Amino acid sequence: MTVSPKAQWDRSLALIRNNVSEQQYKTWFKPIVFESFNETTKILLVQVPSPFVYEYLEENYVDLLSKVLRRTFCEGIRLRYRVVTDKENHLAQDFEGEPASTITQQPTLRANKSQTVLDAATPQPIDPQLNPRQTFANFIEGDSNKLPRAVGLSIASNPNNNQFNPMFVYGPSGCGKTHLINAIGVHIKQLFPQKRVLYVSARLFQVQYTDSVRQNTVNDFINFYQTIDVLIVDDVQEWIGSEKTQLTFFHIFDHLFRNGRRIVLASDRPPVDLKGMPERLLTRFACGLIAELERPNEQLCIDIVNNIVQRDGLNIPEEVVLFIARTAQGSVRDLEGAVNSLLAYSVVFNTPINLDLAQRVIKRSVNVKEKPITIDDILERVCNHFNVALADVNGKSRKRDLVVARQVSMYLTQKYTKMPTNRIGKLIGNRDHSTVIHSCTQVEERMKIDKSFANEVQSIENSFRLR
Repeated sequence: MTVSPKAQWDRSLALIRNNVSEQQYKTWFKPIVFESFNETTKILLVQVPSPFVYEYLEENYVDLLSKVLRRTFCEGIRLRYRVVTDKENHLAQDFEGEPASTITQQPTLRANKSQTVLDAATPQPIDPQLNPRQTFANFIEGDSNKLPRAVGLSIASNPNNNQFNPMFVYGPSGCGKTHLINAIGVHIKQLFPQKRVLYVSARLFQVQYTDSVRQNTVNDFINFYQTIDVLIVDDVQEWIGSEKTQLTFFHIFDHLFRNGRRIVLASDRPPVDLKGMPERLLTRFACGLIAELERPNEQLCIDIVNNIVQRDGLNIPEEVVLFIARTAQGSVRDLEGAVNSLLAYSVVFNTPINLDLAQRVIKRSVNVKEKPITIDDILERVCNHFNVALADVNGKSRKRDLVVARQVSMYLTQKYTKMPTNRIGKLIGNRDHSTVIHSCTQVEERMKIDKSFANEVQSIENSFRLR
């Protein structure tokens, strides 16, 4: 009797369930939906809730999946993940899985193996060490990155043009430097697959060089790097004080530059501030284009979060997007980490993503520097909420809407600041301390019996947390 592919998948899930904890199974495997299996191509297509789940499975369970699927389906099976990005319009994105059985069969030389002997006489294929998910398509443009992005895309589209060589990108941590230089490499490999592109961190370069000195293979090390067509080095400030590493890179740089090869560098500071590096190396860093990446402003942060939300097919309320954008304080890395943390908590604890969850989760994953709430903040938000003028709240009018706004302002000021009541009264309508005490009591008593009014006050308080 022929077993259907769906039955084979169900059997696969049963085997997986026996090899992981119940919590792991429910979180990562139970949500997977079988779609199809093609016996000719040996492609198994499954649907997962988001790219986050796909990435987690690939990073943590690829060995288990490979062994189980080879047993239940066939040898040489290939796993493909589908993520529905727009249910209404039936739009989806597919991701190719990498079976564990094929990982060790790749003929490429991985540049992060510092102990590898590098032969420049017959250059071997190399793994460019690029992150394929960091592309120009998801590098959102804003005022803080418009020039570096435009130049980077121009370089990536025509790497043989020696204009802007080298490109030196600098900016504070989390502003998107690594994403940009990765995007340049990815774009070049897409357009010119024959080019030898290599991304390497300054720290890894230094480790490789140190190992080559220990193994007496420095010439092989230098010769290998001189075969690269596009060399991308991240965090070059790591070389400050390492004279021998600097000298070695100087010779590599000089060879690549004279032969028209493309060089892209990134640092947390401009060349002029790289104290402890030789002048001849710094002048070479500065002879092409120096491009600054600034921290993204609030609007760009919102655009980045919305892009992540759309990409992953998430459902996050607008107020949560705004909270994330403001809490991350201009760090793209914190933005991505905040969204991932929210998604993980939502999946594991089966709870919707809302402002309360965001406040609990994100402040654990992001270094939040709380800004004190001032009386000006309170008055501004109370006036906006009740649609009244500040001058009227501070005036003598006894109109009901103004009295309510005045009392709520006093109540919230007393709650969120350490001001004495006489000072609060002085700043809000020039009242005495007894008026402030009476106002606070009135608000507290009304909130107990008037749910609608309590919700209004709560809404104003929530606006403080969205600053």
